[in-house]
Amino acid sequence: MRKTLAFALFFCALALPARTAKKAASDDSLFKKKLSKDAQVIHALDRLTFGPRPGDVEEVRKIGVRKWIELQLHPERIKENPELERKLAPLQSLRMTQAQTLAAYPSPELVRAVALGLQKPPEDPIARAQLERMLRRFEVKKGTDQSAPLEPRVPLADLLTREQIRTLRGGTPSEKTQLLASIPEDKIDDVIVALPPELRGQLMPLASPVVRRKLLLANQPQQLVFYDLAEAKLYRAILSNRQLEEELVDFWYNHFNVYIDKGADRFLVPSYERDVIRPHVLGKFRDLLEATANSPAMMFYLDNWQSVAPDRAPNGRRSRRGLNENYARELMELHTLGVDGGYTQKDVTEVARCFTGWTIRAPGAGGEFFYNDRLHDKGEKVVLGVTIPAGGGKEDGEKVLDILANHPATARFISKELAQRFVADNPPAELIDRMSKTFLRTHGDLRELMRTMLESKEFFSAGAYRAKVKTPLEMIVASIRATGAQVDYAFPLAQRIGQLGEPLYRKVEPTGYSNANAEWVSSASLLGRMNFALALAQNRLPGVKVDAERFASDPVETARLLLFTDPSPATRDAIEKAMANQKTKDPKAAIPALAAALALGSPDFQRK
Repeated sequence: MRKTLAFALFFCALALPARTAKKAASDDSLFKKKLSKDAQVIHALDRLTFGPRPGDVEEVRKIGVRKWIELQLHPERIKENPELERKLAPLQSLRMTQAQTLAAYPSPELVRAVALGLQKPPEDPIARAQLERMLRRFEVKKGTDQSAPLEPRVPLADLLTREQIRTLRGGTPSEKTQLLASIPEDKIDDVIVALPPELRGQLMPLASPVVRRKLLLANQPQQLVFYDLAEAKLYRAILSNRQLEEELVDFWYNHFNVYIDKGADRFLVPSYERDVIRPHVLGKFRDLLEATANSPAMMFYLDNWQSVAPDRAPNGRRSRRGLNENYARELMELHTLGVDGGYTQKDVTEVARCFTGWTIRAPGAGGEFFYNDRLHDKGEKVVLGVTIPAGGGKEDGEKVLDILANHPATARFISKELAQRFVADNPPAELIDRMSKTFLRTHGDLRELMRTMLESKEFFSAGAYRAKVKTPLEMIVASIRATGAQVDYAFPLAQRIGQLGEPLYRKVEPTGYSNANAEWVSSASLLGRMNFALALAQNRLPGVKVDAERFASDPVETARLLLFTDPSPATRDAIEKAMANQKTKDPKAAIPALAAALALGSPDFQRK
């Protein structure tokens, strides 16, 4: 097996970069070559979804590529998958406000401090109720190690029989699952609290979604928000019928990136993605831009909530140090004009002055945006040659958004970013020009901008076909969709994506994750992808089940099933040689599963 894997990796490492370089060298001619009808179907599914599922190719052929694309551009017309709605139902924090999220998941440190009388209970009724529930179940003693887990008030031996405890510790997976499911609802919380923390972790893949969240809440309550976000992102990518919408949510979140592990953003990101990004991905760019500018998550991440006119900083408030240019710089460089958009350092300072007073009411308590006129710079500003008169207020920032949203450099920058994601790393200048004109003509209508790109000859050209490399998120979700795997626990998939270099919601820099192929092609990443493919095909991923009977006895046919088209000659030859070697060494090996893994790890599958 080790030599087979080494051969496959060697093939991947050589083939994928070589193909990318070849495409780049001949872009001009390839973008003039039209794809066949069959190739157009595969291409549309590769680019506008997280990968085709069994039956998708036939469905798109039946209704026609153009009609299918138009339907995806109007997700409100597509009936959502009821299975997705069922998967999202237990993820409660997705539907909470910022304040509710913060209140619902108190840290063990807060529980201990309140129990010992070192801190008053929170005034918020939701937070107080949740804290009281935890206090009823935990024993808090003075003098204990502050970092130690809280002790259960009722020991496990008083809740379960010796046989039941032995089953939880050493039973088979199915026995543990059955036992967890048999515990009465009014008893399960006490049982979970009484379990040792390490045993809770071991039981998570075997529990129902509701019990799984209780296990995590007992171990790491403040991680539950990220858990819900990651699970929801994966379930939507895997199951949603509105695939283009999910692709665009991913694109625009990266474009307006917020790092979830920065302080209060741990609780602000769910509403940011839900209320700021998702509703605007096919709307007006100006609306999306203002929604991000008003977002507490963005303000906290780029420090604008602390930015005040230097002469208006309150005395004794060390957290407010005057003008902060972080947001102003990223607003122009990353959100609108682009690094070559023609702005100067003076423009950065003037824009920062315009956004003074745009702040957050009590960010540590999940507060909302508000404008504080006392902190605003009232002087005259000049932004990109446009004078903003003295004496203004919140409208100073809004005027900046108007200037930037309608600027030709913004039209070009946004058009190029979208084309790099959906067409090629180096999209033709003619396409960017047409998209920019659409952006300016429609005042930033993102649906029309997408339509211009997706109806272009460049999108359905040989220059775009298989020209992009899947990101770790795309590769892992595409593998799940291609195999038709059943996912009952998505979080381990999020952990795998992080190991491959794309931890969800955890890109520290405001750039977001790159769309460029070079970011995702390396020996280490290809090794990780092949290892994931082997684990998936051989059913070694917790919470994920692949029906191996779907794989054909013929390895090449298995590759064809997973690629939804014929494998390239190089991929076919490599799989056949690897299979022959494996049969020689181990005639009893699970050949169909190994063939599936090699197909999923092949250069053909890494491209889209």
